[in-house]
Amino acid sequence: MKPTVSKDPKGEGSYAGTRQYNEGVKDHVQHHDIEKEARDAEPRTAAEAQEMKDAEREGASRSKGEDPSVRKSKPSK
Repeated sequence: MKPTVSKDPKGEGSYAGTRQYNEGVKDHVQHHDIEKEARDAEPRTAAEAQEMKDAEREGASRSKGEDPSVRKSKPSK
């Protein structure tokens, strides 16, 4: 027996969730100063910069690595 497939599955990677996220990002980019938000997020001290680097390193240590499909090489001519 063939399993049925929902047209709008719920859970991780759901179509509705992706749509809602994309609409939220689009709305935010259109109505906020993204460059200012980026500047405001920069570390204010050397200690804060180091803390951010340490947090990034710790997060990366738990990663399974980059998805190879993200950086596909361009076909040679």
